[in-house]
Amino acid sequence: MSTQVAFAAVPAPASAAVNCRHIKCLALTFDDGPGPYTSKLLDILKKRDVKATFFLEGQHVVTYADVARREYSEGHAIGNHSYTHPHLPTLSDAKIIEELVTTQDAIEKAIGIRPKLYRPPYGDTDKRVLGLAGQQGLAEILWSRSSQDWRTRDAMKIIREVMRDAKRNGVILMHDVYPETIEAMPYILRMLKRRGFHLVTLPTLFGDRQPQAGTSYP
Repeated sequence: MSTQVAFAAVPAPASAAVNCRHIKCLALTFDDGPGPYTSKLLDILKKRDVKATFFLEGQHVVTYADVARREYSEGHAIGNHSYTHPHLPTLSDAKIIEELVTTQDAIEKAIGIRPKLYRPPYGDTDKRVLGLAGQQGLAEILWSRSSQDWRTRDAMKIIREVMRDAKRNGVILMHDVYPETIEAMPYILRMLKRRGFHLVTLPTLFGDRQPQAGTSYP
C-alpha cells in the first residue's frame, strides 16, 4: 500500500486561529467511510475537542448521508476518496472522471459543498490521474505516515504505529471502517496531546499555503 492524501472544504472554526508555522500540529485523516463505526469516532473526537479530515467514498455517503452531514457540521474537513474505491490508474479517463464526479455530487447533496481535495484509493495514482483530478478542481494529498490499521486490525499495534510515527506537521492515515481503530482512538488522542500536538484538519495544517488543483502534496 502506498502513500497518498487529499482533503476538503473548510477549516473548523475552532481551529481557524491556529497557525501551524508556530505550534506543533498534526493531522489525523480517516479513509473509506462513512460507515457503521464513524458516529462513535465522532463522539470521541467531539469529547476531546479534536478536528480531523475524512476522505469519503461516494457509495457510503449515499448510505450514511446523516453521518457525513454530522462530520461537516462538527467542523471536520471532507475530502473525495472516489465512489467505489478502485485502482484509478487502471481505469479509462472517462471512468476516473466518473468516480470523482459522482463522489463530488454525492457529497454536495449530503452536506452542501464540493470538496477541493481528494485521496486516491490505495494511494494509487499517476500523472494522468492527477491531471484528470485537477480538471475537477481537486488537489491530491499524500500522507506522511500510516497507522497500518488496514493491515494489523489490532488496537495496540495501531497505537504503537501512530505514536512512533507522529511528527510535527505530519499527516497520519487511518480508517474509520475498522472497530480496532475506533478502540485505539481515545488512547492515541490522549498521548498525542501529552506530547504537545495540536490535532487539526488538513486545511488548518496547510494554512495560507492551501494546495492547488492538479497538484500532489506534500
